[in-house]
Amino acid sequence: MNSNIKEQELIRGLSVNDKNVIEAIYKDNYGVIQSLILNNNGTEDDAKDIFQEALIVLYEKAKSGVFELNCQIKTYLYSVSKRLWLKRLQKNSRYELQSNGLEETVYVEEDLGLHEKRNSELGMMEHAMANIGEPCKSLLEAYYIHKQNMQEIAEAFGYTNSDNAKNQKYKCLIRLRKLFFAQYKNGNK
Repeated sequence: MNSNIKEQELIRGLSVNDKNVIEAIYKDNYGVIQSLILNNNGTEDDAKDIFQEALIVLYEKAKSGVFELNCQIKTYLYSVSKRLWLKRLQKNSRYELQSNGLEETVYVEEDLGLHEKRNSELGMMEHAMANIGEPCKSLLEAYYIHKQNMQEIAEAFGYTNSDNAKNQKYKCLIRLRKLFFAQYKNGNK
């Protein structure tokens, strides 16, 4: 029971991006994943990549606020890493997985599917942003990435007031949505 409480505390810490919790999860779990990858035709870099992706899947689940961990974090990360590595091996036609004794795994297909869908959508959004053109690209980046307020944007872009800047931002968002959803319908990146 005590270890279950610790696991839940780690999940809570992960959901708020607590650096100490992330380091603890990394320290406690990376070795197992590294062994899995190295014993199955992988490299140190592959192990780091796979562990990072698995940690992102766990982070996204923790961040959702509705995630209920039904196993140890180690088991969850191992299962996600194993599936990610199997997919990569199959993609590269190097499929031959050897286990290292941590046989308990959990079903993570749905989590991976959501993670891959989100990555695909982010790629489509990046593509739409790259094709939106100026001044829309710079204006949206100023507002959403650099967190500038409308008055700052109006001054930087030469608009007469913040209402005009807000109007332009709205038009840019409509344009961005059209570009994004045109790609989304076609399933292209």
